[in-house]
Amino acid sequence: MKTSKTPQPASSAIIERDGRYLLVLRSNPPSADMYAFPGGRGEEGETPAETALRELFEETGIRAEKPKLFATYDLPGREDGPGSPSFRLSVFKVKADATAIAVASDDAAAVGWYTAEEIRTLPAPDSVRECIRRLEAERTGQDA
Repeated sequence: MKTSKTPQPASSAIIERDGRYLLVLRSNPPSADMYAFPGGRGEEGETPAETALRELFEETGIRAEKPKLFATYDLPGREDGPGSPSFRLSVFKVKADATAIAVASDDAAAVGWYTAEEIRTLPAPDSVRECIRRLEAERTGQDA
């Protein structure tokens, strides 16, 4: 019998530069070997926006500001493990210095700037793919 779990808070940050989006290659479960926006679990007393800014800095070394909520997702835990947590993911668009250099650290194995077309070929969560679709529609003035 399954028990209901309270989702853990998590946040991620979106930075776009000239049609390219900053992604990290995850090195730790539950998303090891997947590309995603920089982000992670919230800490005690932290707002979702604070989590997004902190995680972005920890994983890439980039400091950002002006987080604007873009999307939220309820991400269920994996079915194969009773201890697999579920998450309430808040995704924020953030502003950062256009000359800031991203450097992989913390649980990011690598970082890079990718076009929407390139992201379609990468192993990435559905939430990232949906955000990219919406972001590209906004950026190009087309319907998602």
